[in-house]
Amino acid sequence: MRALVAAALALTLAACGGRVVPPSVGAPPPQRASYQPPRAAPGRLVPAPVARVVPAMPLAPMPAVAVVGATTAAAAGLVPGMAITSLPITEAQATAARASFLLSCPGLLRRADQSGLTRGEDWRPSCEAARAGGAALPFFQRHFEPVQVGDGKAFATGYYVPEIAASRDRRSGYDVPIYARPSDLVDVDLGQFSAELKGRKIRGRVEGSNFVPYHDRTAIEQGALTGKARVLAWAADPVALFFLQIQGSGNLRLPDGGIMRIGYDTQNGRDYTGIGKLMRDRGLLAPGQASMQGLVKYLHDNPTEGAAIMRENRSYVFFRELSGGALGAMGYEVAGGVTVAADPKFTPLGAPVFLSMDRQDASSLWVAQDTGGAIKGANRFDTFWGAGAPAEAIAGGMSARGTAWLLLPVGTLARLQSGASAGAAPTP
Repeated sequence: MRALVAAALALTLAACGGRVVPPSVGAPPPQRASYQPPRAAPGRLVPAPVARVVPAMPLAPMPAVAVVGATTAAAAGLVPGMAITSLPITEAQATAARASFLLSCPGLLRRADQSGLTRGEDWRPSCEAARAGGAALPFFQRHFEPVQVGDGKAFATGYYVPEIAASRDRRSGYDVPIYARPSDLVDVDLGQFSAELKGRKIRGRVEGSNFVPYHDRTAIEQGALTGKARVLAWAADPVALFFLQIQGSGNLRLPDGGIMRIGYDTQNGRDYTGIGKLMRDRGLLAPGQASMQGLVKYLHDNPTEGAAIMRENRSYVFFRELSGGALGAMGYEVAGGVTVAADPKFTPLGAPVFLSMDRQDASSLWVAQDTGGAIKGANRFDTFWGAGAPAEAIAGGMSARGTAWLLLPVGTLARLQSGASAGAAPTP
């Protein structure tokens, strides 16, 4: 895993960490565009066309006033959502979501909930019931209650598993390094120095006797990592690698036709900057270009200016090679059409979320299993669509607005409103 606004993915560009596997079965198939794969020079990123949008009428949120400056869901204010039996959840959606929820249960039971809403034990009855099986829709209706955070007004973008051309060895046409974690990158847990900084971390490097920020994108592209980071592979297209970093993981299509899977390991500690917003503010995007597809075209058509624009995003992602399915921030495999990335300060990771949006494909029951550097704040989500061109077509143009409800264990809202603590045991 955040806004990665006329707010398409291209303008928000979600930077979600650690994703992704092929779409799971069971989720209702989203509406997709039909198209012929675009043709281009070998190795060059050519995104799929934006999918055809099927409009939908989102359900209205419950009357509430958003708390300005709230840093957690508990501080943002909570109100009961509409009756769960009134939410238009299908059995197919519930079945797919229950599978992802059950996968997330170990994390729900042991992780500290940064949102301030739940305790680990709150989830035990629903986790045990999910394991028992049976019809999925009654399971959600029996064990969960919809809760609205703040004003409930939601915004969702999309992400997917990209595939780019690369080679394990440097050769003609493949000269853009894909780096593993540098040996001199240091993570610092500030909570070890001050209780007031508990949960906050920074990254940097040691220079002499000082701890300084790590190299930014410009310095890295100019060779700052020489001798300090292993090159996993060599990409053919710098634009393709830039967008793969935003997605967090993906597939490398090797010259012999093989696939190398890589996933997010860490990043350089620099703040993420969405270049789409920069380009929009500067008038560089023509009407109809407010999507990832439009950004890619501009960056390819204007390589010198495009390279400078990409460097304004000082954040840089480092990868590791994956041997199995890619993982979300919770450490579990994510599922196309089911997983969303969310801000863990406003959404408990592993919790079900119902989105009622202004487009049909985004309106569904989801499970928050991932995070993103640009996914920040209440009711901000990044929907995951799986792998391949159809997933790219949906995610690349995803920009949906509507209403969000968290599905929390029954009784959670009453306990919170009574003033009981929602503290949870720390992760072992």
